[in-house]
Amino acid sequence: QVQLVESGGGLVQAGGSLTLSCAASGRTFSDNIMGWFRQAPGKEREFVAAISRSGSVRRYADSVKVRFTISRDNAKNTVYLKMNILKPEDTAVYYCAAGSSWTTKIGEYDYWGQGTQVTVSS
Repeated sequence: QVQLVESGGGLVQAGGSLTLSCAASGRTFSDNIMGWFRQAPGKEREFVAAISRSGSVRRYADSVKVRFTISRDNAKNTVYLKMNILKPEDTAVYYCAAGSSWTTKIGEYDYWGQGTQVTVSS
């Protein structure tokens, strides 16, 4: 079992920045692939970014590439999502997830946090 708790969401103006954190407990953190996903009102949950167990490999959705950076600190059992140049279309609930497969598919992740709201005003 892995428990995930996100934090760091909030209201920000377009062009601004936020950093989300996801603290993990339970199973050894470094055993997990970690991902960030988001769900906007009326839309399906979508992949944002993923990071390998060591942190050496990262993958991003095209919509956030260059603007967002995923990172992890295995000593602190935490994964981060640094979001720059935020746009109104980035408004969503952001979720972190843990799994054992290197994938962007929602169904392949085993554990999910409760989500944190990010709202970007224009």
